[in-house]
Amino acid sequence: MVNVAIPEIGINSETPLNVSRSVLGAVGTKVSLHHPERIPATKSILVVSNHRSLLDAPLLMAALNRPVRFACHHYMSRVPVLREMVSAMGAFPLDAPGERQHQFFHKSVEFLQSGQAVGIFPEGAQPMVQVKRPNQLSPFHRGFAHLALGAQVRDLAILPVAIASTQEDKHRLAPLKLFNLFDPTEPLFNCGGWHSAVVYRRVHLLIGYPLWIDEVQRQHYAGRHAGAMAKALTHSCMEQVAALLRLGFQ
Repeated sequence: MVNVAIPEIGINSETPLNVSRSVLGAVGTKVSLHHPERIPATKSILVVSNHRSLLDAPLLMAALNRPVRFACHHYMSRVPVLREMVSAMGAFPLDAPGERQHQFFHKSVEFLQSGQAVGIFPEGAQPMVQVKRPNQLSPFHRGFAHLALGAQVRDLAILPVAIASTQEDKHRLAPLKLFNLFDPTEPLFNCGGWHSAVVYRRVHLLIGYPLWIDEVQRQHYAGRHAGAMAKALTHSCMEQVAALLRLGFQ
């Protein structure tokens, strides 16, 4: 286990990594990093993690010590303040709900082919809007698996990561009706209540074993087994994150 020191860096830092460190330093998040030796040396990494807080993306960047191009929920690209925050961290929005995510896949492949890391939260928006307990995990969507198997990227690794928050504060960010004004396409905003905001005080970040995607897998994916392969890969990744999450609370 490694305790990650978050240096005090000015909020006007230019890179997403420095902005992430600044955000974590400002809120005083204490991070313990487990198994950093599992982080692949390859440049093209698809980071997959559980998701409950706006701090998840900066936390993962600071722990991996590199910028990560996170796919953010569509509404974050439309809501003032959130829009500027995710932009400063180099995030790019998913397509609107109901669309086929063509832009998301195109941008993700571009980033991976250029040797960048891409981050995806496969639980979707619900665990962050309607926050569950820190040890709960929602079912994973399969988009990241289809991306990994379909992208023509050499030496591509999926890196499962678990964020185990052992001390945190919960706040109300804003009424969901307010968010609905900026993004009426998001079904989560059609109900009452508030958008939650979780601020981590003490968090364990556990790195899993990378799942490598090779040419043989891509060839099979191009055939009749695409759906089954994406389902199996999603299940394998979710099982790793769930196991790591349990370890984080022991």
